[in-house]
Amino acid sequence: MADDFAQSVKQQADIVRIIGDYVRLTRAGAQNYRGLCPFHNEKTPSFNVHASQQFYHCFGCGQSGDVFTFVQKMESQTFPEAVRTVAQKCGIPLPKREFSSPEEAKEARIRGRLLDIEEAACAWFQEQLKSPEAAAAREYLTGRGLTEEGIAKFRIGFAPDNFNTIRERFKGAFDEETLRASGLFSWKQQEDGSSGQLYSRFRKRITFPIMNESGRVIAFTARALDSGEKAGPKYINSPETPLYTKGSVLFNLDKAKQSIRQLDFALLVEGQMDCISVWMNATHNVIATSGTAFTEVQVRLLGRFTKQVIVNFDPDTAGANAAEKSIGMLTEEGFTVKVVVLEGGLDPDRYIRERGTQAYLAALKAAQRHPDYLIARARTLFPGRTAESKVKAINFLLPHIRQAPNRIARDEFAADAAQKLAIDSALMRQELKQAAAGRRDAVASGARGGGQGGLSGNEQILIRALAAPLHDTARTLVAERLECEPTLYESLPAQAAIAALLAAPDPSRLLAECEDAAVRAMLARALLDSGEQVTELLAREALASLERNQLEHRQRELRGLLATASREGRDEDVRRLSDEKLSVDRALRQI
Repeated sequence: MADDFAQSVKQQADIVRIIGDYVRLTRAGAQNYRGLCPFHNEKTPSFNVHASQQFYHCFGCGQSGDVFTFVQKMESQTFPEAVRTVAQKCGIPLPKREFSSPEEAKEARIRGRLLDIEEAACAWFQEQLKSPEAAAAREYLTGRGLTEEGIAKFRIGFAPDNFNTIRERFKGAFDEETLRASGLFSWKQQEDGSSGQLYSRFRKRITFPIMNESGRVIAFTARALDSGEKAGPKYINSPETPLYTKGSVLFNLDKAKQSIRQLDFALLVEGQMDCISVWMNATHNVIATSGTAFTEVQVRLLGRFTKQVIVNFDPDTAGANAAEKSIGMLTEEGFTVKVVVLEGGLDPDRYIRERGTQAYLAALKAAQRHPDYLIARARTLFPGRTAESKVKAINFLLPHIRQAPNRIARDEFAADAAQKLAIDSALMRQELKQAAAGRRDAVASGARGGGQGGLSGNEQILIRALAAPLHDTARTLVAERLECEPTLYESLPAQAAIAALLAAPDPSRLLAECEDAAVRAMLARALLDSGEQVTELLAREALASLERNQLEHRQRELRGLLATASREGRDEDVRRLSDEKLSVDRALRQI
């Protein structure tokens, strides 16, 4: 993209507004705005945006740049893509696009055609909802409390009970490749390996379009009107397409994001109907998991808008299990989490219809802190005061306690759990300490010769994390930390492999393309290890273990240097070394 166009866009762009779409900023001076850095976890804002100079800088992690750099990092885009994104956000007309390769041009054409067919399908489904055949669908939606306004707002439609109608409707408008890639159709594979004739994937179902963050239709969820085996699953989603990746979209985020920023919290529910009902009747900062389990990608996406969440999942066993998993992922990412359990075992939609909007808003206001919810859950799952039930309750809670973001929060959670479970608080703290020590021992096993092929546990974890896809959250965490603090790995035996992974444009191909035989062998040993998946929590503990080892090594050095300086009467050196040792001691206590 031409440099003069990029410069023109930069001059017209309001960096505060653009970054404000991702980070909650507050004024901190005449031209300065401040917020929590999106590139690393922090509790105290150190991320600054300067309005007139048009740059950002984080004093916590050192990240800085202009509006294009920011969008590149947040959206994982190339520079030309970031220029286009900023131009579109500012309403600046785009010049004719030039592509770097025929493959890139083809991919862009496919994505454009898919956006067109998903939009056309959504409009067609909306038309069908008005047809005589859709009477039962309209009756169902009315019975669920949906008004014409709500149906139109969420673009709800109906897929007729016909295998061929939508295919015939779109056959002349879209080519075969687009039809097959859209997710709107199914087909049977023929004996000769060819693909059979297309037929409608969604039939006799109410359709709910899934939008991306910009409000463009990218997929559908469809609810069956009939029940029984012939009707198939109650809900089905579009398959993954070039536009839609399951677990990376939050339903209703396009409509809710402004309210989420204004209120500085999000309400997370499970299903589309719950989300629609809450949005129409109670509050606009509501999102849903879009028919999939809550994922780390969705957590990171939500973190761009707020770090506070109220979870209101269905009260059944599946909903409770999903809530527990979601709480764990959210707290690991530094979210403040509360939980709503509605009376009578009702889901949000039914609760609003039966108890009313004000009762639901009152329930949100009375949401429990997540430790209180989890302790109550443990007491429900493992009732009684027997030793066995207490052990099971402790084992249920320990992983959640360890996910608390800091030592004070962990201690408070543990003390509260001990009191409510009638367990000695000292015993609870000891269990927590042993669990953490066991995890650290597993992470650092190689420090005592326990690693595979001469690699320590820390090194294996770092290599496996860095070999993950570039967008993987554990990889991002490790890469950013090691790039900021290369001394953490420079003295390790795996230094060459780690450096190669950090520098590789495509880490997943390094093993095949690396010319250094020693590095290839080291990568193979680490990647063939059958250890547990490298989660963000495991990556953080590996990094913390490396930092602890580094500090302990420096602590030992300082003791020797201090003894020598004191013996030789070098008072200035004694003061300097003592100050450094105090700093190292303090840092060790905080890990």
